[in-house]
Amino acid sequence: MFKQVGALAVLATMAALPMTASADEGLAKSKACLACHQIDKKVVGPAFKDVAAKYKGDKGAADMLATKIKGGGKGNWGQIPMPAQNVTDDEAKKLANWVLSL
Repeated sequence: MFKQVGALAVLATMAALPMTASADEGLAKSKACLACHQIDKKVVGPAFKDVAAKYKGDKGAADMLATKIKGGGKGNWGQIPMPAQNVTDDEAKKLANWVLSL
């Protein structure tokens, strides 16, 4: 019985993951992040997958990226600065965690 409940819990969690990723991709689209970034290729800014690869395993990456999303940044990916984005702290954190999950 416990194995079945555990298996169902794992399946339910796995089923929810794509919806979370889609929801955060939706947030990225609604905040116009995809005007300068794409998931798989560099546009004006780096590809989100390149950002995820650069910070893989960095425990402070989500907070650092959320700060850069909200406040802007310059110099980590070239000379073109990223302007501050009109997002809440919660939205910046969701976007950072989504990028790092790619």
